[in-house]
Amino acid sequence: MEQPQPAQASDGNQRGGKARGPGGARATRVKNKSPAPIQITAEQILREALDRADEVFKPPKQKITDPEELEDYKFRERKKFEDGIRRVRNNMATWLKYAEFEAGLKEFERARSIYERSIDVEYRNPQIWIRYAEMEMKHKQINAARNIWDRAVVLLPRVDQFWLKYSHMEFMLGNYPGARQIFERWMDWRPGEHAWNAYIRFELRCGETERARTLFQRYVDAEPSVKSYLRWSKFEEKYGSTEQVRKVFEQAIESLGDEANDEKLFISFARNEERAKESERARAIYKYALDHIPKKEAQEIYKTWISFEKKNGEKEGIEDVILGKRRFQYEEEIKENSKNYDVWFDYIIRRDLRRSRQNS
Repeated sequence: MEQPQPAQASDGNQRGGKARGPGGARATRVKNKSPAPIQITAEQILREALDRADEVFKPPKQKITDPEELEDYKFRERKKFEDGIRRVRNNMATWLKYAEFEAGLKEFERARSIYERSIDVEYRNPQIWIRYAEMEMKHKQINAARNIWDRAVVLLPRVDQFWLKYSHMEFMLGNYPGARQIFERWMDWRPGEHAWNAYIRFELRCGETERARTLFQRYVDAEPSVKSYLRWSKFEEKYGSTEQVRKVFEQAIESLGDEANDEKLFISFARNEERAKESERARAIYKYALDHIPKKEAQEIYKTWISFEKKNGEKEGIEDVILGKRRFQYEEEIKENSKNYDVWFDYIIRRDLRRSRQNS
């Protein structure tokens, strides 16, 4: 008698079987792999997720009506801040929050003590000094704020923000001589153009145009550059006269030397003369600039000069400018390849044409 064979387990990989997913569930096969008619972007998914997100839990506001409860609250908060400082002593955010907490309770002596302790830890952090002085200014402790700013500028004289905020405080108080004295102390450290511009703006706000003019002379002596002279020329255009603007440009060309061979300087100079109806002076400036600036760096001057001649010159003047520009291009091409005879022939023809026009 034959023994019955044990039944074999069904297998998804067995021939004729069907694939089943986890738990014996029949796996669904994707039959249509074409893109859906309505596409969902990642931005829509994120926006929907944020809209459905649960609101962040906010602790209820605590109302303190009992003095003993207030003292207990102060004790707990102070202990939390002190523990945080002991764990990470150099974390200035904890120090600043601690000081703000005490200032909010009108405990100014405690707040000052915290700021002083933080300065002992890291006096090079500008944010500590700024928040310290702003606390004193906010509560109208002006002399205390002056003391803080004085200490800050002595210890960290290269932090421009200290000088700016210190002088602005004195300006808002109407103490213009005091603010001016602060700027003079700042200038002794030979700061950059940012400091000079702030000092000049201060004098202009005070209505001291002559003082501002004197400061510009000191500025260009300390920071001689095309940029500084251009700023001075704009100041004279607004507050001075055409003659004063002309003197600024002439001083720039004389004092800067080779550095004055800059397109922006000559174009500004010529345009100033053009606005003053001095066409011959402007034309002379353009010619002087082309004689001293390398030809490759004078493209903008040619464009400006041609535009100037179209407005103020005659036909011959415009032709001279165009022919002169073309002559310089020929010379540059010849320097690159002296055996380019086509360039030589064009150069000779144009030169002869120019001479014949001049003779006629």
